[in-house]
Amino acid sequence: MDYRVESSETLRNKCAACYRQFNKIEHLVEHMRTSYHSAHEPTCGICKKHCRSFESLREHLIGPLPKQECRNIFSTRGCKFRLAILDSPYALRVHQDRCQLSGVNAGLLGRFANLGIRDNTENGSTRGTQVVALACKMVGGGSDSSLDLCAKVCLIDEYENIIFQSYVKPLLPVTNYRYETTGIRPEYLRDAMPLRQVEYPQVMIRDTAKYPPLMKTSKLSNSLKYLTQAYLGYDIQTGIQDPYEDCVATMKLYMRMRSQVHKIEAYPLASDPQNRNNFASWRQNELERMSPEQMLEASRSDYYCWCLDSRDM
Repeated sequence: MDYRVESSETLRNKCAACYRQFNKIEHLVEHMRTSYHSAHEPTCGICKKHCRSFESLREHLIGPLPKQECRNIFSTRGCKFRLAILDSPYALRVHQDRCQLSGVNAGLLGRFANLGIRDNTENGSTRGTQVVALACKMVGGGSDSSLDLCAKVCLIDEYENIIFQSYVKPLLPVTNYRYETTGIRPEYLRDAMPLRQVEYPQVMIRDTAKYPPLMKTSKLSNSLKYLTQAYLGYDIQTGIQDPYEDCVATMKLYMRMRSQVHKIEAYPLASDPQNRNNFASWRQNELERMSPEQMLEASRSDYYCWCLDSRDM
């Protein structure tokens, strides 16, 4: 029988996050500089491997070529929405009943779809809200109608109350109202407010389409429809689509991502601008003397993790 034991040199050059192995320590250092591994990455609850996105983690657990040991445990104790591992099959059943959420009532959604402007910003019930969800409904512009133009917006608070909803007059002429899915007619936009009046500050936006843990392994965006089905467990956008439904799904996704408990890192924080150049303050020879675990401890994410929002509340 061939007993193969990894050499100490090979073990030393193994990334402590994604477990990639390198022939030389300088190659591992370069990998750590460019990978931005951190405590904020989606991580397998079994083998502790770090993944760039939840989609990568899903492939690791139940994809076409999963890690078999992890797959076996996940099949009996793994939550398919949060991709977390529970203590027992019974704990999983209890957890999954709470974890799978439900969508907006169809009758309620139908009534919202026919609303013109709804503005509750002066309503006392919205005072003190620290999180709002913004969603838009697009019509078509351009010669082939492939250009997405915002024609309706909705803003809700964290309790799913509508703060503001309005039709919006696009900056360019509309060539296709996409009525079958938007329910929008030309007369709805005739006296609508200009788009510039409903723009939102970019620095305050948490975009589910651009958040790295929610993106595809190819680093392309997933649709809100897919994210809602995969991580919340219900379907949206099945008929005439209303931005209120998208707002609710977006809010639930954000709250789920924000509720993750990650290790509190020492300075510098993952949100600090200096992390755009990982390990910038370290010399090459200093990094080469570190163990893989020490390098992981010093490494920081290149994106702002939404769990950090909960620490500012």
